[in-house]
Amino acid sequence: MRTLKYALLGLIDREPITGYDISKEFEKRIMANFWHAKHSQVYPELKRLLDEELISFELIIQGEKMEKKLYTITPKGHAEFVDWLLQDEPLGVTPKDVFRLRTFFSDFMSASDFERHLHSQLGKHNFKKDYLETSLDKSFKAIPKYGTKEFGDYAVLLGAIMREDSYIAWLKVCLEAVSQRE
Repeated sequence: MRTLKYALLGLIDREPITGYDISKEFEKRIMANFWHAKHSQVYPELKRLLDEELISFELIIQGEKMEKKLYTITPKGHAEFVDWLLQDEPLGVTPKDVFRLRTFFSDFMSASDFERHLHSQLGKHNFKKDYLETSLDKSFKAIPKYGTKEFGDYAVLLGAIMREDSYIAWLKVCLEAVSQRE
Protein backbone atom coordinates (compact mmCIF):
# COMPACT_ATOMS: atom_id res chain seq x y z
CA MET A 1 0.00 0.00 0.00
CA ARG A 2 1.27 3.46 -0.86
CA THR A 3 0.59 5.14 2.47
CA LEU A 4 2.46 8.27 1.38
CA LYS A 5 -0.24 8.64 -1.26
CA TYR A 6 -2.85 9.12 1.45
CA ALA A 7 -0.68 11.43 3.52
CA LEU A 8 -0.33 13.67 0.46
CA LEU A 9 -4.03 13.44 -0.41
CA GLY A 10 -4.91 14.44 3.16
CA LEU A 11 -2.59 17.45 3.13
CA ILE A 12 -3.89 18.56 -0.26
CA ASP A 13 -7.49 17.97 0.81
CA ARG A 14 -7.02 20.35 3.77
CA GLU A 15 -6.02 23.20 1.46
CA PRO A 16 -4.30 23.81 -1.88
CA ILE A 17 -0.57 23.41 -1.32
CA THR A 18 2.73 23.36 -3.21
CA GLY A 19 5.09 20.39 -3.32
CA TYR A 20 7.64 22.42 -1.40
CA ASP A 21 5.13 23.14 1.37
CA ILE A 22 4.16 19.46 1.49
CA SER A 23 7.82 18.53 2.05
CA LYS A 24 8.03 21.13 4.82
CA GLU A 25 4.99 19.60 6.57
CA PHE A 26 6.96 16.38 7.05
CA GLU A 27 9.79 18.31 8.72
CA LYS A 28 7.81 20.50 11.09
CA ARG A 29 4.67 20.71 13.12
CA ILE A 30 2.84 17.75 14.42
CA MET A 31 3.35 15.44 11.46
CA ALA A 32 7.05 14.93 12.17
CA ASN A 33 6.07 13.07 15.35
CA PHE A 34 4.47 10.18 13.50
CA TRP A 35 5.29 10.26 9.79
CA HIS A 36 8.17 11.26 7.58
CA ALA A 37 8.88 11.47 3.89
CA LYS A 38 11.89 12.75 2.06
CA HIS A 39 11.68 15.53 -0.50
CA SER A 40 12.77 12.96 -3.10
CA GLN A 41 9.71 10.81 -2.29
CA VAL A 42 7.12 13.59 -2.42
CA TYR A 43 7.49 14.68 -6.05
CA PRO A 44 7.33 11.21 -7.66
CA GLU A 45 4.21 10.49 -5.58
CA LEU A 46 2.65 13.80 -6.69
CA LYS A 47 3.29 12.75 -10.31
CA ARG A 48 1.54 9.41 -9.68
CA LEU A 49 -1.42 11.21 -8.08
CA LEU A 50 -1.66 13.47 -11.12
CA ASP A 51 -1.50 10.45 -13.46
CA GLU A 52 -4.29 8.77 -11.43
CA GLU A 53 -6.35 12.00 -11.65
CA LEU A 54 -6.58 12.22 -7.87
CA ILE A 55 -5.11 15.73 -7.80
CA SER A 56 -4.70 18.61 -10.22
CA PHE A 57 -2.54 21.71 -10.17
CA GLU A 58 -2.55 25.34 -11.16
CA LEU A 59 0.63 27.09 -12.22
CA ILE A 60 1.28 30.16 -10.12
CA ILE A 61 3.78 32.76 -11.33
CA GLN A 62 5.98 34.07 -8.59
CA GLY A 63 8.19 37.03 -9.40
CA GLU A 64 9.10 37.50 -13.06
CA LYS A 65 9.85 33.94 -14.15
CA MET A 66 9.46 31.49 -11.29
CA GLU A 67 6.55 29.09 -11.52
CA LYS A 68 5.18 26.88 -8.80
CA LYS A 69 2.44 24.28 -8.86
CA LEU A 70 -0.43 24.67 -6.43
CA TYR A 71 -2.01 21.23 -5.97
CA THR A 72 -5.69 20.66 -5.28
CA ILE A 73 -7.57 17.44 -4.75
CA THR A 74 -10.12 16.21 -7.29
CA PRO A 75 -13.50 14.74 -6.31
CA LYS A 76 -12.09 11.31 -7.23
CA GLY A 77 -9.07 11.97 -4.99
CA HIS A 78 -11.25 13.09 -2.10
CA ALA A 79 -13.43 9.97 -2.42
CA GLU A 80 -10.39 7.68 -2.46
CA PHE A 81 -8.89 9.48 0.54
CA VAL A 82 -12.11 9.14 2.56
CA ASP A 83 -12.38 5.44 1.60
CA TRP A 84 -8.84 4.94 2.92
CA LEU A 85 -9.64 6.82 6.13
CA LEU A 86 -12.55 4.50 6.85
CA GLN A 87 -10.52 1.28 6.45
CA ASP A 88 -9.71 -0.68 9.60
CA GLU A 89 -6.03 -1.51 9.17
CA PRO A 90 -4.34 -4.42 10.89
CA LEU A 91 -1.67 -3.54 13.41
CA GLY A 92 1.43 -2.41 11.56
CA VAL A 93 4.95 -3.68 11.88
CA THR A 94 6.72 -2.44 15.01
CA PRO A 95 9.00 0.45 14.04
CA LYS A 96 12.73 -0.14 14.25
CA ASP A 97 14.42 1.13 17.40
CA VAL A 98 18.22 0.89 17.43
CA PHE A 99 18.43 1.44 21.18
CA ARG A 100 16.04 -1.44 21.89
CA LEU A 101 18.18 -3.62 19.61
CA ARG A 102 21.23 -2.65 21.68
CA THR A 103 19.25 -3.46 24.82
CA PHE A 104 18.41 -6.89 23.40
CA PHE A 105 22.15 -7.54 23.13
CA SER A 106 23.08 -5.75 26.36
CA ASP A 107 24.60 -8.96 27.73
CA PHE A 108 27.60 -8.14 25.54
CA MET A 109 28.09 -4.77 27.30
CA SER A 110 29.42 -4.04 30.72
CA ALA A 111 26.82 -2.83 33.21
CA SER A 112 28.47 0.59 33.35
CA ASP A 113 28.42 0.94 29.55
CA PHE A 114 24.76 -0.05 29.43
CA GLU A 115 23.96 2.36 32.27
CA ARG A 116 25.67 5.12 30.30
CA HIS A 117 23.46 4.32 27.29
CA LEU A 118 20.35 4.26 29.48
CA HIS A 119 21.15 7.66 31.00
CA SER A 120 21.84 9.10 27.55
CA GLN A 121 18.51 7.83 26.24
CA LEU A 122 16.70 9.05 29.33
CA GLY A 123 18.08 12.55 28.75
CA LYS A 124 17.07 12.53 25.08
CA HIS A 125 13.55 11.29 25.76
CA ASN A 126 13.03 13.73 28.64
CA PHE A 127 14.16 16.56 26.34
CA LYS A 128 11.78 15.40 23.60
CA LYS A 129 8.90 15.05 26.07
CA ASP A 130 9.54 18.58 27.41
CA TYR A 131 9.57 19.93 23.86
CA LEU A 132 6.29 18.17 23.04
CA GLU A 133 4.61 19.36 26.23
CA THR A 134 5.72 22.93 25.53
CA SER A 135 4.31 22.64 22.00
CA LEU A 136 1.03 21.31 23.38
CA ASP A 137 0.78 24.10 25.97
CA LYS A 138 1.59 26.81 23.39
CA SER A 139 -0.76 25.47 20.75
CA PHE A 140 -3.80 24.44 22.79
CA LYS A 141 -5.48 26.01 25.80
CA ALA A 142 -8.19 23.35 25.77
CA ILE A 143 -9.04 20.19 23.86
CA PRO A 144 -10.12 21.32 20.38
CA LYS A 145 -13.53 20.41 19.07
CA TYR A 146 -13.71 17.09 17.23
CA GLY A 147 -14.00 17.51 13.47
CA THR A 148 -11.45 20.30 13.27
CA LYS A 149 -7.89 20.07 11.96
CA GLU A 150 -6.78 21.20 15.40
CA PHE A 151 -8.33 18.16 17.07
CA GLY A 152 -6.21 15.82 14.96
CA ASP A 153 -3.10 17.87 15.73
CA TYR A 154 -3.92 17.80 19.44
CA ALA A 155 -4.60 14.06 19.51
CA VAL A 156 -1.36 13.19 17.71
CA LEU A 157 0.70 15.52 19.90
CA LEU A 158 -0.87 14.06 23.05
CA GLY A 159 -0.10 10.56 21.75
CA ALA A 160 3.54 11.55 21.18
CA ILE A 161 3.80 12.79 24.77
CA MET A 162 2.29 9.56 26.07
CA ARG A 163 4.73 7.55 23.91
CA GLU A 164 7.63 9.43 25.50
CA ASP A 165 6.17 8.85 28.99
CA SER A 166 6.08 5.13 28.30
CA TYR A 167 9.63 5.06 26.92
CA ILE A 168 10.92 7.03 29.92
CA ALA A 169 9.18 4.64 32.33
CA TRP A 170 10.78 1.68 30.53
CA LEU A 171 14.24 3.28 30.70
CA LYS A 172 13.82 3.89 34.45
CA VAL A 173 12.85 0.25 35.05
CA CYS A 174 15.93 -0.86 33.09
CA LEU A 175 18.15 1.53 35.08
CA GLU A 176 16.74 0.20 38.34
CA ALA A 177 17.39 -3.39 37.26
CA VAL A 178 20.98 -2.62 36.21
CA SER A 179 21.66 -0.73 39.47
CA GLN A 180 20.63 -3.81 41.48
CA ARG A 181 23.33 -5.99 39.89
CA GLU A 182 25.64 -7.89 42.20
